[in-house]
Amino acid sequence: MEEKSIIISAPSGAGKTTIVQAILKRIPQLAFSISACSRAPRGKEIHGVDYYFLGKELFQQRIEEEALIEWEEVYPGMYYGTLKSELTRIWGEGKTVIFDVDVEGGLKLKKMMGEKALSIFIQPPSMEELERRLVSRNTDSIDKIKTRLAKAEQEMERAKGFDVVVINDQLDAAIETVYSTIQKFIAS
Repeated sequence: MEEKSIIISAPSGAGKTTIVQAILKRIPQLAFSISACSRAPRGKEIHGVDYYFLGKELFQQRIEEEALIEWEEVYPGMYYGTLKSELTRIWGEGKTVIFDVDVEGGLKLKKMMGEKALSIFIQPPSMEELERRLVSRNTDSIDKIKTRLAKAEQEMERAKGFDVVVINDQLDAAIETVYSTIQKFIAS
C-alpha cells in the first residue's frame, strides 16, 4: 500500500475538525493522526483521542529526541506537532493518514510528503463569521479570540500553498466537496 496522507488545515474556528470528523465516518480507509500539544485539554477533550497533551517540558523533550515529523510554536509557549509514531501506527494498519493541523504544520507536511499528500485548506466565508464561530464555541477569552483572529488573517494569505481551497459557508456542501476530493486522490 502506498503511504498517502490527507492534510486538512484552516484558521482556528473555520470548521476543519468538524469536517475531518465527518469524513472519517464516511471513508473507513482513513485513520486520524492524533496531534501532540503542550496545552491543557479544553472542554471534553481526551488525551490520546483528541490530542496527546504532553505539557511544555515533555513536548520540548520530544523535539530534542527528534520524535516529531513537524512541530510549531503556534502561540508563545504553545506547541503543536505530529509524532512520527502516529504515521508508523496508521501506515502499519494499511490506512491513509488524515491530519487536522494548523496552517504552518499543513504546509510543512505537504512540503515533506509531496505528491503522496493531498493538502486541503478550509476557509471561513468571512472574518466576521469566523469571529462569530469562535465566540459561540465559548472556549476562549475575548483576548484569546482576538489573537486567533489576527493569526487567521495571516493564515488566509497562505491558502494558495494548498492543493485545494474549500470555503466553508455551508457545512454540508463543504463536507461533500472535501469527501469527493479525497475519494479521487485515494483512487489515483
